[in-house]
Amino acid sequence: MKEYRISHLVKSEDLNHHGTLFAGRAAEWLVEAGFITASAEHGRPQDVLCVNIHGFTFRRPVQKGDIVTIMGRIVKTGTTSLMVHVKAVCEIEGVQNVEGFITFVCVEPDTRKKRVHGIVLDETDDPYELELRERALDVH
Repeated sequence: MKEYRISHLVKSEDLNHHGTLFAGRAAEWLVEAGFITASAEHGRPQDVLCVNIHGFTFRRPVQKGDIVTIMGRIVKTGTTSLMVHVKAVCEIEGVQNVEGFITFVCVEPDTRKKRVHGIVLDETDDPYELELRERALDVH
């Protein structure tokens, strides 16, 4: 599946009491990237709702002035749900800082009844993508 990317400059207002990127701000950016991924693939952002954030793992602190790129890719689909893998990578050092999975569900905006999204995972032989899809099967 297509990988979507957004980048953020880590500024003073994004920091915690340790002087590194606040986990809440990182989570906000990860959910935003996941929403962009799900919405762009579905084509109707008004239908997409976040229903579960699955175990973000913070591996490395992010410093003020770092440029963080967050990548999202759909790795699992149901009839009305989509699971997106998101990860944050520091552009300067090229290392992964945070990753996790987010589940979104598609609903009709007026009635909130579940809506079939029609997205099907494409065929891939990319080992990294196959690994993410396998890991997504174990996420609850």
